[in-house]
Amino acid sequence: MLDEMGNVLGEFTLDWTTQTGLAAMTTPCRPATGRYCPVMVDPVHHHSNERQTLDLVALEKYLTLHIPTIRGPLSVGRLSGGQSNPTYQLDCPAGRFVLRRKPPGTLLPTAHAIDREYRVMAALGETDFPVPRMRHYCSDSTVIGTEFYVMDHVAGRVLFDTGLPNLTPTERRKTYEALIDTLARLHSVDADTIGLGDFGRSGGYIARQTKRWAAQYRTSATAEIPAMERLIDWLPAAVAAIPDETCLVHGDYRLDNVMLHPDRPEPVAVLDWELSTLGHPLADLSYFLMTWVFPTNLRYGMADLNLAGLGVPSLSELAERYARATGRGDLPDLDILLAYNIFRIAAILQGVYARGLDGTASSTDALSKGADVPRLAEIGWRYAQRADPGHG
Repeated sequence: MLDEMGNVLGEFTLDWTTQTGLAAMTTPCRPATGRYCPVMVDPVHHHSNERQTLDLVALEKYLTLHIPTIRGPLSVGRLSGGQSNPTYQLDCPAGRFVLRRKPPGTLLPTAHAIDREYRVMAALGETDFPVPRMRHYCSDSTVIGTEFYVMDHVAGRVLFDTGLPNLTPTERRKTYEALIDTLARLHSVDADTIGLGDFGRSGGYIARQTKRWAAQYRTSATAEIPAMERLIDWLPAAVAAIPDETCLVHGDYRLDNVMLHPDRPEPVAVLDWELSTLGHPLADLSYFLMTWVFPTNLRYGMADLNLAGLGVPSLSELAERYARATGRGDLPDLDILLAYNIFRIAAILQGVYARGLDGTASSTDALSKGADVPRLAEIGWRYAQRADPGHG
């Protein structure tokens, strides 16, 4: 394994975003009910392609040996979420569990890091942070064809529409306050204490990421985008001025990666830890807050919504709440951090678009991502100018 997740991230995201991550953020599937997207379960039938790669007999035999609470008969259904790493619901007389595996086939060396997912959730499970209970990790790919892990099933809601339709204004406010409080709790965890002191490189996270994504963008650029060039020129010195910090970060903290209590605005499980590492806490925060600066037709944006009327806290309210929760006086570099994260997403989507042009993208809508890159770049440059009015 590489010595820092910053390097892993660059290789991993190019594969992952074409399936369920950043590439999908600009064309989200808003649930018809407007309230939440129920997790659909499709039975794994004997005639299905999934059956050919998931040997239920071998799986049941293995789980019986390694997880004493699981005894047959075992029924398995494919969950509708988690396409990057296929995810299944396991039912047996003892209860319900969830299996998450690497996808079959040839993968990038550091992609689909379910071992890291398992490790970070197992470590956090020793604290009061909301994660599912980890049961077992199997590194033997001969059992069902790929590595996998099993965790407890958690009942709750996964919300996708950031405007939270069908919730009351009070519920909306409490939901977002709970999300920001949960992120602050994560950043307050001592990684060394829970055995994750070696989970990534300490220090320099944002600078490394900025350099990496500038290089990635250069290799995939198909036309000159002035705002991207300005960001590439401006960001290195800007991020270097941000006081360095290191803590455990999620890497993809957003509304639909947090499961809420069935009835209350209370996170019961933070999910999808593939991009977790040791990084800068404010990079994690600004990634979450980007939703507030994007328009509604871009990555579930809310910039043109009447947030006060909806009861949704403003960006500044949530930033101030996070600052209080983490013992900070203020967040003077937030505009730089927003510019950095917006640039990073633009660079990622440019790579998706370039692979669409050369026919190597796995996403069916890769070509549609090209139009989003200059839009993102302009938004990013606007925040760069806010941070540094005298530049450009």
